[in-house]
Amino acid sequence: MTTFLQLILSGIMVGAIYALVAIGVVLIFKSTGIFNIAQGALSMLGAYILFAFLVQLGWPLGLSLALAFLSAIAVGYLIERLALRPLIGQSFLAAFMVTLAMIGLLEGLITLVWGTFGRRYPEFISPEPIHLGPVVLSQEYTWSFLIATALIIAFTFFFKYHRLGLAMRAVAEDHAVAQSTGISIKTAFSLSWIISAVVATVGGILLAVSAGVTISLGSVGLKALPVVLLGGLESIPGAIVGGLIIGVLETVAAGYIDPYVGGGVAEVAPFILMIIILLVKPYGLFGQERIERI
Repeated sequence: MTTFLQLILSGIMVGAIYALVAIGVVLIFKSTGIFNIAQGALSMLGAYILFAFLVQLGWPLGLSLALAFLSAIAVGYLIERLALRPLIGQSFLAAFMVTLAMIGLLEGLITLVWGTFGRRYPEFISPEPIHLGPVVLSQEYTWSFLIATALIIAFTFFFKYHRLGLAMRAVAEDHAVAQSTGISIKTAFSLSWIISAVVATVGGILLAVSAGVTISLGSVGLKALPVVLLGGLESIPGAIVGGLIIGVLETVAAGYIDPYVGGGVAEVAPFILMIIILLVKPYGLFGQERIERI
């Protein structure tokens, strides 16, 4: 029973990070209709940028974090302005291929600048574990979970109550109606990419704190795929629920199945669940069903 609780809590903590990254994917899709498959590459880039400021340049943690987030804002804006705004009105496939090309571009840039060797941040979180009764949790995962949860709550309030958040929701519902009320569609598009780049950076940094700064951080983008499709491409609550489900599924599979089959089940289990759910609910658990007339 202790092992089961340990795996469940660990899965929830990792799942909160997946949910945070997936929110960026959902936000872009809702606002622009573009499925951003490069979210994992943005997470990886953000983690490496913090490494450059914090370790290579030796700057203080607070300043390094601020500059990493400013860099994420700049990257998100430039991607939308230079690569995707010219594609407004083009086919879904054209925009999707651009985001696919960004994965190769960003991975190549990172390899060119930092190489393929794994790096680590300085230890700024105590290695002393946290004891919750019989369950033992690392402080790295605990703090990552708390930060991810706080940001998810903050974004929920932002989209529900803030003027810009409400404007972005209006754009997501109907571009023409939103524009007729004076909302700038292009500004909403830029803001969605900026927020997405920032949450990707936060997710990448939180994962890098425990797993190290490596090229493999880009795989979080693949984890975001079953998360958003499971929860529903247009649902932020779905991304949160999907992230938690995928996180728990991974840890439980790693703890109970992988030791008996030699490993690998934890990596494929989320995609198997995604296929099963989509066969039953093609729009995801919380997605909007659309009826197309022929």
